[in-house]
Amino acid sequence: MMQWERLLSLKRHGDTNKRLRKEQDETRLGFEVDYDRIIFSSAFRSLQDKTQVIPLSKTDFVHTRLTHSLEVAVVGRSLGRQVGKQLLEKYPHLSEVHGYQFNDFGAIVAAAALAHDIGNPPFGHSGEKAIGDYFKNGNGKRFAAELTAKEYQDLCTFEGNANGFKILTESMPGAEGGLRLSYATLGAFMKYPKESLPVKPTKHIADKKFGFFQSEKQSFQEVAEELGLLQTRKGNDIGYARHPLTFLVEAADDICYTIIDFEDGINLGLISEEYALEYMVKLVPNINTKKYYELTTKAARVGYLRALAIGTLIDEAVAIFMKNEEAILEGAFAKALLDKSKYEAQIEDILKISISNIYQSQEVVEKEIAGYEILSTLLDKRCNAITNTPTHYDRLVLKLFGESDRGEMPLYQELMKVCNYVSVMTDSKSLRIFQKLKGLHVH
Repeated sequence: MMQWERLLSLKRHGDTNKRLRKEQDETRLGFEVDYDRIIFSSAFRSLQDKTQVIPLSKTDFVHTRLTHSLEVAVVGRSLGRQVGKQLLEKYPHLSEVHGYQFNDFGAIVAAAALAHDIGNPPFGHSGEKAIGDYFKNGNGKRFAAELTAKEYQDLCTFEGNANGFKILTESMPGAEGGLRLSYATLGAFMKYPKESLPVKPTKHIADKKFGFFQSEKQSFQEVAEELGLLQTRKGNDIGYARHPLTFLVEAADDICYTIIDFEDGINLGLISEEYALEYMVKLVPNINTKKYYELTTKAARVGYLRALAIGTLIDEAVAIFMKNEEAILEGAFAKALLDKSKYEAQIEDILKISISNIYQSQEVVEKEIAGYEILSTLLDKRCNAITNTPTHYDRLVLKLFGESDRGEMPLYQELMKVCNYVSVMTDSKSLRIFQKLKGLHVH
């Protein structure tokens, strides 16, 4: 069974001494430092120009990855604080002996939730698929023979969660250990604590995708061992049980995209307001109908329902977590928290409408097609520039990507560097470089 005192580790990359909770400066708590470091990172800033679902454009209503991440962090903080309060009542030694407070749990979940999309490429989930397809079905297939099976799988199923772990932990010149977040926050961030192979070895939620590339294997194992995560796989294949607070990060994301994407769809006219009342009201048992009908705009009415629905689902997720807390510590809880919710059918109904009316809308389909074309072109030009005997054109491409010459590093590292470079681009920047590569908008 995992132990909370280890799971709440304040250790950071490169630490030689233990960081004790009782010795923390209450005005600048380590877990809150994590949140600040993420906020000030360039990778987080780029989320302001990355699509959540609806393409950036046209309206003030649309959420970007940045506004979505901030909202998930707020919901995550509430989840963490409520769970923390109950955990400290259940395990008083965490407070009395170690000095942990319920706000610590909120700060960890908020920081991990803030970073949960930091590794996502431009153009939403279609961006991930575009990168993977380039290596699986496109010109990137030519690299398969020169890579190990796991290295090639990293590229063929390029994963935003693993890329996020890379961004948070990868050493840069002058920044050893990346952002140097606490291991508790890194643990809560890791939704899928396994490597790319084997694919979905079990139906456990932690095995659904993967959480680190081969390039970050050592960093990942260091974090997992410090936190005392349970190993689920032996031998050459690495897998661990989730950090318990990961379930709260996931719940915060699930709550936000379920309810807020639905709200965006209503405000954009893709879903009728009648649906809002019909479906959201099932998540709001005690709605004040008088107050609802006094609100004069559609946006205000839907916003009122959204706030109440999120409150309901926060309380529900906390109750499910605490009911199953011991199974979670044993790595035996195999589903997302909201999959065990009494509101599961209502959530499914909302998601079905969002899929048909928003995610499959003409505007979103057009965005996904454009994203595929743009990212495939960028990857191809950049990969050619490092794998060919460099021509004058290849050198020009490298300059366009901000590099003077190709580096001398193993092929896998070079390809991961290319993918990471493309992934941290904004939607607009990737479009601009695509246009330049195609000779468009030349002055």
